[in-house]
Amino acid sequence: MTIRLLRTLVAVADHKTFTAAAEAVHVSHAAVSQQMQTLEADLGLTLFNRSTRTPELTPVAHEVVAKARVLLADYDNLVPSVLADGGLSGVLKLGALGTTLTGLTPQAVAVFKARFPGVGLHIRPALTEVSLAEIARGNLDAALITRPHLMPAGIVFRPLAEEPMHLIAAVEECDMDPMTLLRNRPYIRFNRNAVLGTLIDNWIRAKRIRVTETMELDSPEAIASMVHANLGVSIVPDLTVQPLESAPVKRLPLGPDGPTRVLGLAHPEDQIKTRAVDELFQSFEAVIANARGSRGGQDR
Repeated sequence: MTIRLLRTLVAVADHKTFTAAAEAVHVSHAAVSQQMQTLEADLGLTLFNRSTRTPELTPVAHEVVAKARVLLADYDNLVPSVLADGGLSGVLKLGALGTTLTGLTPQAVAVFKARFPGVGLHIRPALTEVSLAEIARGNLDAALITRPHLMPAGIVFRPLAEEPMHLIAAVEECDMDPMTLLRNRPYIRFNRNAVLGTLIDNWIRAKRIRVTETMELDSPEAIASMVHANLGVSIVPDLTVQPLESAPVKRLPLGPDGPTRVLGLAHPEDQIKTRAVDELFQSFEAVIANARGSRGGQDR
């Protein structure tokens, strides 16, 4: 029996259905059903009457829920009673995508550190799946990631920005049609092990475009440098917060059905350093809002 299982049980009691409870605790309907079966096995009790269309709590389950509410309240108050500052001291361990390390992440960290100089920040570059695994193991407090198709149980994703993909080509390239360029020019692939790489590959396959891959990289700056040298074309995110320096390339939109990634902050649902993570999230929001304002001013 774990705190997570009790929290899910209380969610079922509050929201009446497994589907609504799943939304409340950020897992799938199947995960809620599996967790409740596990809890019943752990307790040796029947918690649901499954003869009805919607599983209903048994009388003993209502008693378990009442006790669980007390346990959860004590658990939720345990860490705040020890960390009265919500984690605004010590060290905050942050995972970050390589695509953000020369733009968004350093600027947001600078904003955060200006407000909370006493908090140490350890930043670990990692792909989305690696960061999620490290959060689950307790090795990261939060991570800046691309939203995956499915979030692991017990981890919350808080969206920050949508970044459409665009095709980049050498400045001297005359062709302005991204589909033609993808078919006829060498293709520089974004790391296929990244969520972003999978997103791009799925779109290319859906468009039935056959590309001639020439290399695979996981840094937009490195890819831009290769493209600038006229070694091929590539698809990369239109970064909300641009790096301070990047190789000049031609940027072509992929149209209304082009792939888009959602960038956001992931952290454990039962976050210990609640205040620190909230302040970090707000720092990212502030930098993104400032970048959008600057870009809007340039467009006018």
